[in-house]
Amino acid sequence: MASDQFPELERVIRRRTFLRFAATGTVLTALGGGTYVLASTDDPRAKERRPDGRPRLPPGQRILDALKPMGGEPGDPSPSAFRLRVHGACDNPLNLDFAALLALPQTEQTCDVHCVTGWSVLGSKWTGVRVAELAKLAKVHDSARHVIFEAAHGYTANVRIAEALAPTVLVAHKYEGNPLTRPHGPPARALVPDLYFWKSAKWLTGIRFVKNDQPGYWETRGYHNHADPWNAERYG
Repeated sequence: MASDQFPELERVIRRRTFLRFAATGTVLTALGGGTYVLASTDDPRAKERRPDGRPRLPPGQRILDALKPMGGEPGDPSPSAFRLRVHGACDNPLNLDFAALLALPQTEQTCDVHCVTGWSVLGSKWTGVRVAELAKLAKVHDSARHVIFEAAHGYTANVRIAEALAPTVLVAHKYEGNPLTRPHGPPARALVPDLYFWKSAKWLTGIRFVKNDQPGYWETRGYHNHADPWNAERYG
């Protein structure tokens, strides 16, 4: 696969290589500008365990102090332009504007997120609506086995329905108590914290419930279909 055919993939590979050789405990100048601090190897959080017994920090990851802007072709960040379709295998499809999204029950949570390029942000704070709540309102069919997150410019990411309906999976519109900023997919994005972060589609436009799996943008370009950080499922 020629790198000039997929410039975004080439940038991701460069980022991954950059982080692999970066020393811990140093300030990094990130590609595209900005600085990020890598935690030292003796950060106690790296030794903690999750309630499910897995290490808090997946293998091959380094702790960063803030989300990095990971590119992607931006969508419209304006809340007034936002529309979210919840559709597919359901009896009551939804078409929500931003006010309707905010009128639904809101969840505030603190969770860890992990990027395939090798960084993790621990204890990040998010606000949004659980995908499980949207599925309930849409009356999703029992036959649905996968969720396809749809985003600007045709981007998609596929997630198994049991994982998509986990209580930590959100349509998020706030990060660290503030509205999402432009690099992070405003006005709303998916948040799937237990899978690599490319599954958390930015500039979200739709949530489609399907019976048969439909690999998304990165999955059809060599990345793993499932993307479990603890199994290092980076590539297919």
